[in-house]
Amino acid sequence: MQTTFITMKIYKYFPFLILPFLLISCITTKDVKYMQPSESLVINEEGLIPYNIPVYRVTKNDMLTLNIVTTPKGDAAQFYSSLNAQATGNGISFSGGNATGNGTGGNAMIYFNGLKVDSKGDILVFGIGYVKAEGRTIEEITQELQQKVNENFQDGKSEVRLNTDGITYYILGDIETVGITGEKKAHKNTLTLTEAISINGGLNRTVDRKNIVVYRKLPEGIKKAKIDLTREDVMNSPYYYVQNGDEIFLTTQRRALNGFGKDPIQTLISGVSVLTTALSIYLLIKNL
Repeated sequence: MQTTFITMKIYKYFPFLILPFLLISCITTKDVKYMQPSESLVINEEGLIPYNIPVYRVTKNDMLTLNIVTTPKGDAAQFYSSLNAQATGNGISFSGGNATGNGTGGNAMIYFNGLKVDSKGDILVFGIGYVKAEGRTIEEITQELQQKVNENFQDGKSEVRLNTDGITYYILGDIETVGITGEKKAHKNTLTLTEAISINGGLNRTVDRKNIVVYRKLPEGIKKAKIDLTREDVMNSPYYYVQNGDEIFLTTQRRALNGFGKDPIQTLISGVSVLTTALSIYLLIKNL
């Protein structure tokens, strides 16, 4: 009789016991809402958010694509590489590979036929020789190659087109982010972090938006940065713009790791289960 009375007394206060648990465990809108107002957001005199786009600089082991386009009489094929030359409607095009990847990482055609930045930071262009690439921008390397090509062709009769194989980046998260995890590629000039995430379906509520980690490959080494996507001043960060080779790590909120916080119903069920189990164990020990 006494045990029954104790049980009824505990259940009477059950809502008050579980309420703090729910308040602590639930994920709020502040945890999942992107770009919330921030006083530290930098705005220029015109009321615009200035771009802070870092210029990509080539690093060792990068793979580049090279196309040298000339008029039909330019005969770039014999001068640069007859193996990779192909006739086009506008003349001759020397290509360093331009096929798509096969899902195994990277681009197979560019790997075998493209220009690799070697251990010394140089690229070897047949018919031109070694050209320094590491630490330079694509535009700087292109200008040097164009000057060398102009030595063999008349000005305005050839064009050098040098590129990376788009912006290749990598997203890695836990098992619940399997839909977004993997190697990604965007054939764009610029790509923001929010654009990259939206292209891949967005983040589920278990991902900690305040703790996105980006590892960036630089000529000097790899740099780590933490990004908070819940603050709009993230747009002032150079890491808001995805660069070729970026590795983006998604961390899971601690509450979600324990099975709480994924949604209110699941949190309630988990809380009730924990307290019921605790109560059952208490009564079992009490009756021994």
